[in-house]
Amino acid sequence: MTIRKPTPCAWCGRDITHEGTGRRRRYCKPSCRQRAYEQRNALRNQSAIPADAIVLSIEDRQNQADRLFAVRCAAEDLATAVQERADHDELEVMCAALLSAALDAECIRSPRPGA
Repeated sequence: MTIRKPTPCAWCGRDITHEGTGRRRRYCKPSCRQRAYEQRNALRNQSAIPADAIVLSIEDRQNQADRLFAVRCAAEDLATAVQERADHDELEVMCAALLSAALDAECIRSPRPGA
C-alpha cells in the first residue's frame, strides 16, 4: 500500500491522506463535498463571480485574517529572538509556534482540528 503526500481538502483545507492507487479525493468528508456543490450551484447563475471563486462569510474572512496575523507576529517574534541571540531551546519553541500558526493559516474556513 502506497501512502502519498497529504493534500488539502478543496473546501475546508484539512489534510487528506491518500492511500493506494486511483484518483485522489478532493474533499475530506461528504459535508465538505456538499458545501462545495452548493457553492458551485449558487454561483452558476451569477456571471459576475468566477466559478473558481471561494466565497467566505465575513466571520470566516475575519478568522482567516486573524490566523495570518498570528503567523506574522510569530515570525516577528522569532526574528527578534534571533537578533537578540536567544538560546537554542527558546528558538526551538518559537519555531514550533510559528509552524503551528502557519499550518492553521493554511485552512481557509477554520483552524485545524485540535489546534
